[in-house]
Amino acid sequence: MRRLTPILPMLLLATLVPSSGEAQRAPVILSTTTSTLDSGLLDVLVPMFERQTGYAVKTIAVGTGQALTLAARGEADVVLAHAPALEKKYVAEGKTLNRRLVMYNDFVVIGPAEDPAKVKGTRKAADALKAIADTGAPFVSRGDNSGTHLLERALWKQAGVEPRGGWYIESGQGMGATLGIADDRKAYTLTDRATFLAFHRRVRLPILLEGDRPLLNIYSVMEVNPSNGPRVNTAGGNAFAEFMLSADVQKVIRTFGVDRNGHPLFVPIAGMKEEQVGGKE
Repeated sequence: MRRLTPILPMLLLATLVPSSGEAQRAPVILSTTTSTLDSGLLDVLVPMFERQTGYAVKTIAVGTGQALTLAARGEADVVLAHAPALEKKYVAEGKTLNRRLVMYNDFVVIGPAEDPAKVKGTRKAADALKAIADTGAPFVSRGDNSGTHLLERALWKQAGVEPRGGWYIESGQGMGATLGIADDRKAYTLTDRATFLAFHRRVRLPILLEGDRPLLNIYSVMEVNPSNGPRVNTAGGNAFAEFMLSADVQKVIRTFGVDRNGHPLFVPIAGMKEEQVGGKE
């Protein structure tokens, strides 16, 4: 009996401590944009991923520039973003890997119904922004190096305008907060359609311009290079990327938002190339 006595506590401990195969997996850190969070899509997809894989997900929702910076520092495992030119730069530098298209929607220009800049009479986004600048009508920018902000800056450049002055307001916040500021000030702003529809009961500003090709809004998923840092969860990041491209998730994306808005907030495009993606939904 003396030999068996010390073994009993060890057997009891073994029943309480999971084996290495059952041990809790390291969480997956998803670095993404505020638009995917504000739209409500991640509220559906993250729990679905956690149930299917056993991974827990920590979501960091910031502007695309910050999301990619986190990846480059090895502080994220996978990135879901919507700034193609910037994303390709990070892939070229080897900071992110295996960029693949997930879904798209579009950007729209919204503003006060009175439309003092006559934006509704324009057909090009750059012309709309130039009209806003020429009239000095208030415009709220995210000003946060997000995908939305990067597109806005490109449109100002195309319009030949350097936005500055009291009419140009930088919120430094996400899309949802920026919409609130624009609504309070009866100002114009550039927004992705998904966030606008998610907030449409709180935002009274109508869509004044849509459908211009540069307003196409493509979302991609990228894995983080494990050489970026010792804590990168390569397996978890890959699992989330593959999950976003799976048939089941693409089906969820295809119908997401229909129940509340009458039509989907995103269009799934896994397996497609950018030149194959349409414009307006």
